[in-house]
Amino acid sequence: MTFLIDSPTQVILVDDDPHLRQALSQTLDLAGLKVMALSDAQGLAERIGEDWPGVVVSDIRMPGIDGLQLLEQLHGRDPELPVLLITGHGDVPLAVQAMRAGAYDFLEKPFASDALLDSVRRALALRRLVLDNRSLRLALSDRQQLATRLVGQSPSMLRLHEQIGALAGTRADVLILGETGAGKEVVARALHDLSSRRDGPFVAINAGALAESVVESELFGHEPGAFTGAQKRRIGKFEFANGGTLFLDEIESMSLDVQVKLLRLLQERVVERLGGNQLIPLDIRIVAATKEDLRQAADQGRFRADLYYRLNVASLRIPALRERGDDILVLFQHFADAASQRHGLPPHSLQPAQRALLLRHDWPGNVRELQNAAERFALGLELALDTPPPATSATAPVARSGSLSEQVEQFERSLIAAELSQPHSSMRSLAEALGMPRKTLHDKLRKHGLSFEGSSGHDEHEDGRG
Repeated sequence: MTFLIDSPTQVILVDDDPHLRQALSQTLDLAGLKVMALSDAQGLAERIGEDWPGVVVSDIRMPGIDGLQLLEQLHGRDPELPVLLITGHGDVPLAVQAMRAGAYDFLEKPFASDALLDSVRRALALRRLVLDNRSLRLALSDRQQLATRLVGQSPSMLRLHEQIGALAGTRADVLILGETGAGKEVVARALHDLSSRRDGPFVAINAGALAESVVESELFGHEPGAFTGAQKRRIGKFEFANGGTLFLDEIESMSLDVQVKLLRLLQERVVERLGGNQLIPLDIRIVAATKEDLRQAADQGRFRADLYYRLNVASLRIPALRERGDDILVLFQHFADAASQRHGLPPHSLQPAQRALLLRHDWPGNVRELQNAAERFALGLELALDTPPPATSATAPVARSGSLSEQVEQFERSLIAAELSQPHSSMRSLAEALGMPRKTLHDKLRKHGLSFEGSSGHDEHEDGRG
């Protein structure tokens, strides 16, 4: 039976000589190292994961797979795994060849115990450094992916980035809360792509778009003859997503009967096709999304309370666009530039009056509405935004948070942040674009916690004159 080497094992020792194998095992064990001793290397490479934090010590002369072949197999899976080779006197030229092929070290028999321990400890230290660097590179790559997909530097978006990063690598099901158009599927895809399931399927389904008569068949599948018209077996979405992630949007629209089946699936991780008797085990992550308050829906009897509590273990709230004032202009320009490139058109820059219009708008359609507006802008069409009907006493608009002075400061910070995202070679050109003296601009950058970096990659030194 094939299994991965567990993480506590620090040294794998491979030698066909039982006496030497026992002696070396004792030396390593007395030094406090966790050792796995093997008489041959058959199948070893397949049992070592790329994140295993140990080293391999192997004799060169062995029947079956010798040390050089093992080195080649191990480095085929992980070129940075330290492999130490034990050689006889006549094998030194062979060992030198192995060093050139990537072996970490070689020890010529007979060797002192201290020589073995010193080499193993240095190799373990190198292995820890390699894995730490990999982890940092992966974390940086993940952050870059999130920054590309979920554009924005507002505090609420940065907090969402952190939450996605913390949840992506876990096995937990996730409930995403957000208004229509806020980007719930984008967040679900990020959770999938940053997880260990990234090579598995990502299946997205909108429960609100399914007719009641087909929703169970679509989700759970069916066997031939399960109902009128069911002539052949159908694999449901849950089963199709096995090994990956299923994104279930508008979960609040599911009937109570379907909710019962979903609860069972979440608890037992099995699915049963309609008309069938076989329980099919699933290795699946469920990411559900809703635009409603499910707790309130449960209190009203429209949503099962037990399903709500089962889903609400790990939840992510996507802020509405009107709560992300700092991101509106940057996000708009991002979508506009992408649309210009897609249509082969020169990019357009926003005029001050257009920026003010974007920042005043409430964006009831959230990011989806903004993206459509940016698409029209890139095509050279008028920047016309949908406006709500005049407010009456019964339909008063929701007031923006904060006092008037706080809203003015938010508006000012958004304008400066948006201009900072544009290319400027000097503080002078930035100040001219914003229509203010450089000294005033310096003061406002400090006030709002913003910084300017010119094309040279560092802050430009100014003499303080306006």
